[in-house]
Amino acid sequence: QVQLVESGGGSVQAGGSLRLSCVASRYTSCMGWFRQAPGKEREGVATIDTGTGATHYHDSVKGRFTFSQDNAKNTLYLQMNNLKPEDTAMYFCAASRLVFCDLKYDYYNYWGQGTQVTVSS
Repeated sequence: QVQLVESGGGSVQAGGSLRLSCVASRYTSCMGWFRQAPGKEREGVATIDTGTGATHYHDSVKGRFTFSQDNAKNTLYLQMNNLKPEDTAMYFCAASRLVFCDLKYDYYNYWGQGTQVTVSS
């Protein structure tokens, strides 16, 4: 089992920044950030290979979001800059039992409770 607890969400204006945190009871090979807006399907935002630190991003957030890990704290971070109204969603941290990383939510087995991000124009 893996327990995940997210924090750091909030309300900001367009162009602003937020940093989301995810405290994990332990890492798995691949961890991810996902988001879900009302009426929309959950989508992958970013993944990280916790062994190599390699990251992968959804095209819509490339250059604006940065996924990082602090192994000493078992904590993952999603730094979100230049936020846009379309980034508004509930953001979830997730862990996959698979050894490869993918943005598809089907591959993730453990989920946090989510943290809300709201960006106003």
